[in-house]
Amino acid sequence: NKEIMMGAQLTVREGQVAVFVNEGQLADVFAPGRYELSTQNMPVLTKLKSWKFGFNSPFKSEVYFINTKQFVNQKWGTSNPVMMRDADFGMVRLRAFGGFAFRVGDPEVFFTQLSGTGEIYTVDKISEQIKRFCVAAFSDALATSKIPALDLAASYDELSEIVGRLLNEKLKGLGFYATDVTVENISLPPEVEAAMDRRTSMGVVGDLNKYQQFQAAEAIRDAAKNENGMAGMGAGMAAAAMFSGMMNQNKQPEQAQAKGKFCRECGSQMPADSKFCPECGTKQ
Repeated sequence: NKEIMMGAQLTVREGQVAVFVNEGQLADVFAPGRYELSTQNMPVLTKLKSWKFGFNSPFKSEVYFINTKQFVNQKWGTSNPVMMRDADFGMVRLRAFGGFAFRVGDPEVFFTQLSGTGEIYTVDKISEQIKRFCVAAFSDALATSKIPALDLAASYDELSEIVGRLLNEKLKGLGFYATDVTVENISLPPEVEAAMDRRTSMGVVGDLNKYQQFQAAEAIRDAAKNENGMAGMGAGMAAAAMFSGMMNQNKQPEQAQAKGKFCRECGSQMPADSKFCPECGTKQ
């Protein structure tokens, strides 16, 4: 009948707290340890019951044991793509997943905000909500970190730290604390991955001439593998001619530079090794 005798022994194990509730109102909270119940060690309940003097008669109270250990191996993931603005590729759709661990950080807040006076409150009831918080925190982390799409794969630790901090800001009001948050994988759209693979194969980013040379070399290789006989040979010769033309174009500026240079003051052409313009005398 929910009757507790004064002087009864209360044992709270490690990884737990015991919460006494009087008529739906949270009273005393006991940390791990062994206690002898009396009005002296139940000050809140004593005040609520208006006990001015100690007594030995039984009293009624609800007692809830809250697990404060870590709940590990929890998973989160984006059910829908998350939008990211990237300097190289514009708007990019990303998918990501990872894991997290959490525990009850403030038993009193947890009890008043979520648990209430239900007989049991399980991990499953809050896990889905935390997963949604993780996805929202991940979206905010992408916006605040401003990490380029090309560098995301090397920035999982940085993103995990940001997601964990943002997640705990949301969980604080529910009495929870995320002890570990990880970003395990970020998936880019196929077209972005293809562009990244091309840049990796080139080994050079932003050099248009070398990129054209790279494409011409690939065309020659593909033509050499073509089994259509003369057609393949013709394609290979055309590609080789294009490759040679681009090489000559790249050499023309170098040859022009070898013949001489131009005065920065009057624009007259002058020998490459001249330190003064022969026309206006300006030092170069």
